Amino acid sequence: MSLVLSRRLCRALLLLLLALLSRGASAEPPSAEQRCFCQVTGHLDDCTCDVETIDTFNNYNLFPQLQELLQSDYFRYYKVNLKKPCPFWSDGSHCGIRHCAVNPCPSEEVPCGIRSETNKYSEAAAATPLAESCEKAENLGAVDKSLSEETARAMIQWTQHDDSSENFCEADDIHSPEAEYVDLLLNPERYTGYKGPEAWKIWNSIYEENCFKPRSVKRPLNPLASGRGARENEGNMFYSWLQDLCVEKRAFYKLISGLHASINIHLSARYLLQDTWAEKRWGHNVTEFQLRFDEVLTQGEGPRRLKNLYFIYLIELRALSKILPFFEHPDFQLFTGDEDQDIKTKNHLLEILHLTKSFPLHFDENSLFAGNQKEAAKLKEEFRFHFKNISRIMDCVECLKCRLWGKLQTQGLGTALKILFSEKLIENISEKGPSHEFHLTRQEIVSLFNAFGRISTSVKELENFKELLRPLQ
Repeated sequence: MSLVLSRRLCRALLLLLLALLSRGASAEPPSAEQRCFCQVTGHLDDCTCDVETIDTFNNYNLFPQLQELLQSDYFRYYKVNLKKPCPFWSDGSHCGIRHCAVNPCPSEEVPCGIRSETNKYSEAAAATPLAESCEKAENLGAVDKSLSEETARAMIQWTQHDDSSENFCEADDIHSPEAEYVDLLLNPERYTGYKGPEAWKIWNSIYEENCFKPRSVKRPLNPLASGRGARENEGNMFYSWLQDLCVEKRAFYKLISGLHASINIHLSARYLLQDTWAEKRWGHNVTEFQLRFDEVLTQGEGPRRLKNLYFIYLIELRALSKILPFFEHPDFQLFTGDEDQDIKTKNHLLEILHLTKSFPLHFDENSLFAGNQKEAAKLKEEFRFHFKNISRIMDCVECLKCRLWGKLQTQGLGTALKILFSEKLIENISEKGPSHEFHLTRQEIVSLFNAFGRISTSVKELENFKELLRPLQ
């Protein structure tokens, strides 16, 4: 066990002991499982759903199907620019930890259909050999699209519309020479050692400057930061204030908190347990999980974070259930160049989307931005501006692997929000011919499903952590 982990464990045990003493010697001490999960049950605020329904649906129905889909070639390759400078502060430092590195794909390893201009199995496309099309793409720059040539022409009109309407993210220029394909399966999200003031500076900027919160109202602090002290009162004051906000601003905070919780679960579930010349082993770190989510060690904050994970799950699940008409369009193909495999992947994708529609207690997005149209439109624009700002903050993350997954998950959540607030445009997609109003790029599609895959994995991992915590006190 590392010296840092030993110190954390000692600090955690000391805090726990003090908390138990303050409750009185006669009180039956709650188990480790109860301290993390006893409040993570039942009804979710601002929703009609409950935790148990989500657990059952995700862990036994959706999660296995989704993981299989994300193994496919179409969804495993993500094009990203990890060299963009931070737009908010000057910082020339870079993460020197070897586990922070990202290994991009050599061009020849990326399926030709993904990087070529050819985008459809058709007689016209077949007239040009795929290898020749790939060579042309590498020389002239590939067009990122998944629909027909007719739709490609419509993209010129659509791009202008999208830039001024429903985009929630600062998207990378995928045609930039600095944008590279990354195999997500070979660069998994896990603990890298990136932590401390540099990492917290990112989250601090997100929470303090973008969550509709005046600086005078203090949010609960990072439980891993030194010198936290007893701030339970401060946390209670924050949540009393949060409850008085409108539903949209509460939702924004819960989305960010849920995303943060999900990332912390991934880092705890794939923690570097052994790092020697002979073996590197990642696995579940129960102590790390407790430091982030134990009710006592986080002074009541941990279970709230876990409930917010379920909130973001419902938001992204709802978006997938609404986007079915876009993917059912006969003109849409998940093109990689392997026709048989692409047909199977699309059929599997449609099965998953039909499964999401069967979920019995979906989030009602109509509860957001309702009421006075002028005020709602203004609030929606603020919502979009704040979220776009957060997507830009991801370019300030020094750990490249953390930056990769941060960019992907914020783009995925931004795409989900774009879908939810484009309902009429999606409903009006014609059965034949291109959509001039609504489109998703391949980057948005890959990020949407992989981001939800991360949230789905987090919900599943909670089941594993419950089992690991059950015998502990």
